[in-house]
Amino acid sequence: LQILKKKKKKKKIPYFLKRFLICYPVMIKASAGGGGKGMRIAWDDEETRDGFRFSSQEAASSFGDDRLLIEKFIDNPRHIEIQVLGDKHGNAVWLNERECSIQRRNQKVVEEAPSIFLDSKTRRAMGEQAVALAKAVKYSSAGTVEFLVDSKKNFYFLEMNTRLQVEHPVTECITGLDLVQEMIRVAKGYPLRHKQADIPINGWAVECRVYAEDPYKSFGLPSIGRLSQYQEPIHLPGVRVDSGIQPGSDISIYYDPMISKLITYGSDRTEALKRMEDALDNYIIRGVTHNIALLREVIINSRFIEGDINTKFLSDVYPDGFKGHKLTENERKQLLAIASSLFVAFQLRAQRFQEHETSRVPIIKPQMANWELSVKLHDEVHTVIASNSGPTFSVEVDGSKLNVTSTWNLASPLLSVNVDGIQRTIQCLSREAGGNMSIQFLGTVYQVHVLTKLAAELNKFMLEKVAEDTSSVLRSPMPGVVVAVSVKPGDMVAEGQEICVIEAMKMQNSMTAGKTGKVKSVHCKAGDTVGEGDLLVELE
Repeated sequence: LQILKKKKKKKKIPYFLKRFLICYPVMIKASAGGGGKGMRIAWDDEETRDGFRFSSQEAASSFGDDRLLIEKFIDNPRHIEIQVLGDKHGNAVWLNERECSIQRRNQKVVEEAPSIFLDSKTRRAMGEQAVALAKAVKYSSAGTVEFLVDSKKNFYFLEMNTRLQVEHPVTECITGLDLVQEMIRVAKGYPLRHKQADIPINGWAVECRVYAEDPYKSFGLPSIGRLSQYQEPIHLPGVRVDSGIQPGSDISIYYDPMISKLITYGSDRTEALKRMEDALDNYIIRGVTHNIALLREVIINSRFIEGDINTKFLSDVYPDGFKGHKLTENERKQLLAIASSLFVAFQLRAQRFQEHETSRVPIIKPQMANWELSVKLHDEVHTVIASNSGPTFSVEVDGSKLNVTSTWNLASPLLSVNVDGIQRTIQCLSREAGGNMSIQFLGTVYQVHVLTKLAAELNKFMLEKVAEDTSSVLRSPMPGVVVAVSVKPGDMVAEGQEICVIEAMKMQNSMTAGKTGKVKSVHCKAGDTVGEGDLLVELE
């Protein structure tokens, strides 16, 4: 309280209170909270004051209760939870664990069951303590006891969620139990049907939380819009999707940005992860920005595959922020070959007329054996030569010759393409007359510019739009509501100083100055609704 109230004189702490003291870092969290809302980590007094302010406001907004807890923060832990099930007759069992360490802003992103880290001894110890807690409070339903686990398999109680967790499907997959059915039975007063010895671990399950978020901004800032096209990959083996979303649904700044829970199950972890990779490639979401690129990169990352993870995984692996998939040399050539083949396929389709044999307009068939193309990717221009024979294109790029085969159903949102024996699932998200194409390849959306050789020569004479100087302006990185504005015209601000606070999805985000300067104008006030890219403040 002395810190939070900024008292200059500190009173002597009574001896009997000293044993309750904890040192930095600490976790400030909403006592009624969940889902990462109302949580802040503080490493010093200043961060504690800021954390207290933001956490209490988020807690009041999300839960109608601004009370907070302050507890010791354990650095670099794993987040592992135990699913429990109790009845009204004093019986309780634990249904194994879920690994939930892949998080951003204290919210889970990828979960799996079981954990690759736990051994049977630690699993049993955690499960027995979770059941002991459930019995001590006479808990009767499905619930989750959450723990932090350090590198030596020491585990620390975090909290108990007295409800069904978002990630419960992975537990259902490996145990064969329907948790919702069991909850209903317990609520009706029936005793549990299963003993602890009856609870198995069969196979492996992985869940990815598909969010309407931009993963390139702080690993996921909210995106809003209307789903113009939506198709779940439920046709694939071992895939389950839990979602209430459908085409035409609106994604709002006032609600949780989750689109769905994507779950895959396999006989082992390798199969479950491969099925997840395929499911993410086959997931069609148009109209809002989503985090599929980030999810796919996580599950193919070598550290994740080896099980070397903790709650700081994302910031450790991507210290400069998420940048999308980094193409290998072979993958780059594959993408260039696919883009070139798509371009030629579109051109050939445009040259065909329905029932042209009976048309009064004479059709002159183009005699082009080879297409000389200029393909731009990541500011590098490549000369590509493509030719086709039926469904197969022969593409020469950077000294390599690749064969690209597909049905070339250009009306389909998904396209299965074979490149020299390697099967890829791609999505052509957009194509413009000027040669710009957006292609989702290996989860990441790439901007590719394809032109014929002649068009590329003429394109050099076109004027380019000058990029905006963003050093003196602050724009909203996401849609949201302005909670507070801390400056006015004429104020001097320092680099990193808070300018305003924007709330989106009930999470508050502090917007800071990018440089030191004087405030020229303020374009927002508390209570305003702003969109992504809206101008907030200008500096001189």
